[in-house]
Amino acid sequence: MAGQLPPPLLLSRQCCRVFSVINSQIHTSSGLAAKDHYKVLVLGGGSGGITMAARMKRKVGAQSVAIVEPSEVHYYQPIWTLVGAGAKSVASSVRSTVSVIPSGVTWVKSKVAEFDPKNNTVHTDSGKKISYDYLIVALGLELHYEKIKGLPEGFEHPKIGSNYSVKTVEKTWNALKNFKEGNALFTFPNTPVKCGGAPQKIMYLSDAFLRKTGKRSKANIIYNTPLPKLFGVKKYADALWEIVKKRDLNINLRHNLIEVRADKQEAVFENLDKPGETEVYKYEMIHVTPPMGPPAVLKGSSLDDAAGWLDVNKNTLQHKTYANVFGIGDCTNLPTAKTAAALRSLQYSTELSAEF
Repeated sequence: MAGQLPPPLLLSRQCCRVFSVINSQIHTSSGLAAKDHYKVLVLGGGSGGITMAARMKRKVGAQSVAIVEPSEVHYYQPIWTLVGAGAKSVASSVRSTVSVIPSGVTWVKSKVAEFDPKNNTVHTDSGKKISYDYLIVALGLELHYEKIKGLPEGFEHPKIGSNYSVKTVEKTWNALKNFKEGNALFTFPNTPVKCGGAPQKIMYLSDAFLRKTGKRSKANIIYNTPLPKLFGVKKYADALWEIVKKRDLNINLRHNLIEVRADKQEAVFENLDKPGETEVYKYEMIHVTPPMGPPAVLKGSSLDDAAGWLDVNKNTLQHKTYANVFGIGDCTNLPTAKTAAALRSLQYSTELSAEF
């Protein structure tokens, strides 16, 4: 099942950084790990956690590696953009967790409840204490629909969806395929966001679908974002502005979604340039990208920064205080976009290329 994971290139730079540092410090042993102690403990069974577990297995042996992950299901979330556009099924994104965990690696089916890095220990919600030599935190981030008034209960109504949750992604497709006439509204949150391009991707795919089905002339496509620009990287933003003009898409900058009145098919936005000023948009369909934040278990722990993200060195992904703790992926405070695609343009260093 490993072939179902994202291409190795997407996570290779981060994985190589973590692996390189641990590899320089770790010593293999032929003895079996104690029941509740592992040489390498990985927190999180997403793409980053699974990838690191596989690398560590090759270095220290499967019996010395464990993954803490509560879910029995592993989702390949990038596919959900295509699910929301009707091009893929939800089923195509689903694998059982046991099928993607590297063979022989221990799966601890629990949630992380508490960190105790001074004692090299993690506590789980089942009351278990697990100690480690090295800890890799790959807990991702959390969605906060509840920070928008009217959600998540608003998803019980038609014409509203979100590609960011398995519970709501098919609702996006239902809203799109049943579109008749009016505003097709797409939003971006006023927080860090995983895959910052996805809120726009569904807009472009919706535009293409409405053209294909002869409904485009009846649709007013609107993208509201709290950002002061269309995209964070200028060369891409410039190219996207050309696409926006060509496809007659309406972009409103500095507009932040604060409420959804799903029973009335209305969305309320605040104007960030004019505090206190709001604007109500009627919609025939709306795609909501929720506010996001660090995992609750990280916030207020001894591992987080002031904003609640895992506090790591941007060059090594090593924790700034605890040398045997590392992070990978969305839970970290790296100064990059929270998407594996942010790594695609990075080239391997000569050292890493030679070693791996």
